[in-house]
Amino acid sequence: MAYQASHFPSLELLICRCLFHLPIALLLKLRGDPLLGPPDVRGRACLHALLNVLSIGCAYSAVQVVPAGNAATVRKGSSTVCSALLAFCLESQRLSGYDWCGLLGSTLGLIIIVGPGLGTLQEGTTGLYTALGYVLAFLGGLALSLGLLVYRSLNFPSCLPTVAFLFGLVGLVGSGPGLFMLQTPVLPKDPLSWSCVGAVGILALVSFVCVSYAVTKAHPALVCAVLHSEVVVALMLQYYVLYETVAPSDIMGAGVVLGSIAIITAQNLSCEREGQVEK
Repeated sequence: MAYQASHFPSLELLICRCLFHLPIALLLKLRGDPLLGPPDVRGRACLHALLNVLSIGCAYSAVQVVPAGNAATVRKGSSTVCSALLAFCLESQRLSGYDWCGLLGSTLGLIIIVGPGLGTLQEGTTGLYTALGYVLAFLGGLALSLGLLVYRSLNFPSCLPTVAFLFGLVGLVGSGPGLFMLQTPVLPKDPLSWSCVGAVGILALVSFVCVSYAVTKAHPALVCAVLHSEVVVALMLQYYVLYETVAPSDIMGAGVVLGSIAIITAQNLSCEREGQVEK
């Protein structure tokens, strides 16, 4: 929405988002914690921040060349599949039958949404840019899944506020010079643009904190699968706010995604209740 309102460059949107993370430094100072984390895990914490910055940068760039719903679809789908494979290979974590059912169902829903669009790519420059947008969305999902696994390896006091601050710091340092070298900054010109930028910063910060907390409680692939709800929201915004066409396959795929999320949520809630009863 911010891009449609004022054609914000992707790096400028990323910088605006990072600015909302920097005030977390005050919380760390009040608690007496180091801003960059303990020395023994500082490298992994910075790697986590870098991976998240790359993920968001790829996502924002993809939205500028492909429909928002399709970009979110490819990013979330790739993050889910990569999270499942990486967690299985690196952490030897297994999923239950219900989890696999929900995971495969959500992936099927994403394929239903994005499949028809991939089959109608135009030839020439337009088709090349569209294909590049899908590649960026895929790389954004891959970076997200790697970042979630790195975060699960971090275990120290004030871990969540530390990585949130580092995301803002790394994103600002990395994107600032690139904005003036590769793109042209755009100043918001109307209240709608300012509102969109503020919403991007606030909602993105809330999303970052919630996802980081959730991945410590559940399998990364399941967290990514539940995040597929972002695709449904993106399709709604695409239709009602951006006035872009939503195909019947998009609606069908969104229904499959929501059903799969319901399966995953119900299974994990039932397992949690059984664990409490056993205790």
